[in-house]
Amino acid sequence: MKALILHGVGDLRYEEQATPEPRAGEVRVRIGYCGVCGSDIPRCFVKGTYHFPTIPGHEFAGTVEALGAGVKHFSVGDPVAVFPLLWCGTCAACQRKAYVQCSNYDYLGSRSDGAFAEYVIAPVRNLLPVPQGVSLREAAMAEPAAVARHAVARAGELQPGASVAIFGAGPIGLLVAQWARAAGGDVLLCDIVPEKLEQARALGFNKVFNSKTGNPVGWIEEQTAGEGASVCIEAAGVPVTLIQACKSVARAGCLVLMGNPSAEVTLPAALISQLMRREVSLRGTWNSCYDPEAPSDDWREALAAMADGRLQADRLVTHDVPLSRGIGALEMMRDQSAFFSKVMLRPDETA
Repeated sequence: MKALILHGVGDLRYEEQATPEPRAGEVRVRIGYCGVCGSDIPRCFVKGTYHFPTIPGHEFAGTVEALGAGVKHFSVGDPVAVFPLLWCGTCAACQRKAYVQCSNYDYLGSRSDGAFAEYVIAPVRNLLPVPQGVSLREAAMAEPAAVARHAVARAGELQPGASVAIFGAGPIGLLVAQWARAAGGDVLLCDIVPEKLEQARALGFNKVFNSKTGNPVGWIEEQTAGEGASVCIEAAGVPVTLIQACKSVARAGCLVLMGNPSAEVTLPAALISQLMRREVSLRGTWNSCYDPEAPSDDWREALAAMADGRLQADRLVTHDVPLSRGIGALEMMRDQSAFFSKVMLRPDETA
């Protein structure tokens, strides 16, 4: 099969390697589409993966192509999305079915070979059927959509009309915004990139603010009659936006930390005092909830929301790139030489 293989930091090659064979309890998935996560850029060009060579890519969907021994409930040709975290099943977190908190987890695309390829191997327990009417390209957005849903859920149940300020209007931020809107929230979006704000408007979000041209804290106060936002979700991972989010939370509000920090953050003592006096809840979020035995979780809800139209995930795709041109696409993202939202890679023969 053809794949983008990372041989070292910055050494990404499009080349051929043996097509993997599924073992007992595993399936081979023929990749339809794999999204490029923001974390894939430093993984390929700055930090590297856990070992070399590795095939990156963890946001993907495809069709079942081969079954290992003992696999049930799926057949060759079934369209599937895949939860990329491989949990150990024995640690304390796994015993509670908190699989994303697994102490000994593996991960497709960073610790094991992922989906910047024609095929990937995954345990059958990690597969979800793609609902009818949802394309493989849209289903490849299930991972970021599930992560976004989890972040909104971490803020607790939204009251109808509650103000939700989101800092960062990239793909994750716009998925967070769609979940917040579906839950009845009054969504306020801040970013510094005009094209991202235009994309937000195209999705029906009218309360958007360019933080490069003004103070988002003051704007949020104006939009909330001086109260601040009931929920602030920091989805950019930038020190300045974290501080802005801290300043924008209403009394008894909730601040959700979602964006991976790009640098050290120092909170002034006066700001910490404000957070204490306002009794703000500070909550972290990581990954998403998935349970193969549960009737509902972040992943199933994400796919269902794509099917019924609550999520318009496919409209976030700005680049649909054959795998053979994938290195150039990742370099474009690294260099920010063009505007992009979600970049999708696909095997060259995929239409």
